[in-house]
Amino acid sequence: MSDSSREFHKPVRRPAELFDRTFSAEDPAEVSRIAHTTAHALLARVRADPDGATVDRLVAFTDEHGIDDIAELWSRSPSRSLPGALWRLYLVQLMIHDDPRTAALLYERGRAELASADDVVAGAPSPAGPEELVALVDTILRGLFEGDFAVALDRAAAFCRVQASGATHVADDYEHTEPERASAFTTRALRLSDYAADLSACAGLWRRDALT
Repeated sequence: MSDSSREFHKPVRRPAELFDRTFSAEDPAEVSRIAHTTAHALLARVRADPDGATVDRLVAFTDEHGIDDIAELWSRSPSRSLPGALWRLYLVQLMIHDDPRTAALLYERGRAELASADDVVAGAPSPAGPEELVALVDTILRGLFEGDFAVALDRAAAFCRVQASGATHVADDYEHTEPERASAFTTRALRLSDYAADLSACAGLWRRDALT
């Protein structure tokens, strides 16, 4: 993409603040209703006619335009709901796109430390460098629209658990030399762990036709 064409894109707000940002709403009930309606409509429409170009645009949406357009609708949805799941997946995607080198570092550390099958479920190559991590998170997001939705959620949850493990151990490395940096990685690990639990729960709800 040329520099001239990029001038017309919205500014993209990038991670650390993304996890903590809040949005006001005059009528929370109405915002909730619209959030659920738009999430279900988006998913149903794309899955009914999964044109490759359309899915590509959806996967690239936040990277090109930021999160403002969906944040107002989805950011305050219950964590174990369809809009809540989509919101968390978009945040994870932004986190990886924004700093793929750190993501790759955390993933490889988590892969080495975590005694589980999460790395296999997530599906990253070995080793997973920055480019491979970006491709993986985009592939997982595409799976929401093109494949088994619950499987995509399970893969995303596994991905978050590997990242969380890596962040926890890196935080331990910095605890005595750079406490502020250690604290930042600890916070990241906790939030990723929460996301993993929420996404796994959403996968189970989807399989029971109960994800609303």
